[in-house]
Amino acid sequence: MTIYEEATRTSKNALDGTLQSFAVVAKGLQQIASETSEFGKRSYEHQMTMLEQLLQARSVDKSLELQNDFAKSIYQSWVSQATKLSEIYADMAREAYKPLEQAALGTYGRGVEYTRETSQATVKAAKAAVDKPAAA
Repeated sequence: MTIYEEATRTSKNALDGTLQSFAVVAKGLQQIASETSEFGKRSYEHQMTMLEQLLQARSVDKSLELQNDFAKSIYQSWVSQATKLSEIYADMAREAYKPLEQAALGTYGRGVEYTRETSQATVKAAKAAVDKPAAA
């Protein structure tokens, strides 16, 4: 009966770990959506500011300078955002994996323990069979 109770407990731990992982992923996806939304707003505001400056430019040289500065800043902003999102994804994966890892290690540990117990019982039974005098 102990094996069945152990299997039930192991299954429950695995399910709990899976649910914890899903919660971490959901939270991470919310954070990604929020970051992406904020980035979109900042980009739009930056573009509108650049457009206003471009419309106020008095020379072609000034217009080209503004466009060059805008291209540099938008690229740096994009790289920064991509880095931030990659960190969020990495943290999300790392945190989502922890509960599953714990469940797997618990199952593995119990399997090793069960194998050790079974092996010891088999060795004892074999020794008892060898030590038992042969019936004539």
